Amino acid sequence: MVPLGAGMALAMKRQKRGNISVAFYGEGAANQGQVFEAFNIAKLWDLPVIFVCENNQVARNSEAHRTTACTEFYTRGDYIPGIWVDGMDLLTVREATRWAAEYCRAGYGPIVIEMDTSHLHGHAISVANYDALQISDDMASKDPITKFLHQLLKNQPCFADELKEIDEIVASEMEIAVEKAKNDPEPDESETFTEICTTWPDQRKIRGCDAFSLHQS
Repeated sequence: MVPLGAGMALAMKRQKRGNISVAFYGEGAANQGQVFEAFNIAKLWDLPVIFVCENNQVARNSEAHRTTACTEFYTRGDYIPGIWVDGMDLLTVREATRWAAEYCRAGYGPIVIEMDTSHLHGHAISVANYDALQISDDMASKDPITKFLHQLLKNQPCFADELKEIDEIVASEMEIAVEKAKNDPEPDESETFTEICTTWPDQRKIRGCDAFSLHQS
């Protein structure tokens, strides 16, 4: 995603529409060479891109201090300035992102934001057990949605009934969506290449898994 974000930023800069690109990556991916290659070209050309490092402390299943020499990820842009943000605070994230967007649009080039966050569940089904890295109750209590709701009710207690109603509506919608996903049939293989491109000439086909497989979009 980091090189792709830089490429999108290059297109946006050339289009001169004032848009910016936001590229997300985890601290587990922060050591990959492609990240530093993208950083280099983004700063060389002062591209309007925000590189967001979502630091959940344990990547997929390894603590950062076991894999990374410098765990202050917001400093690792070197020639790109960076800031650290509490990624578990909705309002803090909003304001930091707003400021970073203004920085990019002002023509100063890229910026790195380290969003300090945490897992509330395992990274995936295949990594269900964290052993020594078990998610603590303290981390769960910092859930950004719950935290924001507490802030909202503290300042506007009259919203309590309205928020409860919204919560019930969302829960109902999610239940319906889950049941539909469980009961719907698997899509036909012909749908694999449907609408990959918004505009595509009729005579053009999309390459499949090898150079000899071509498919109509």
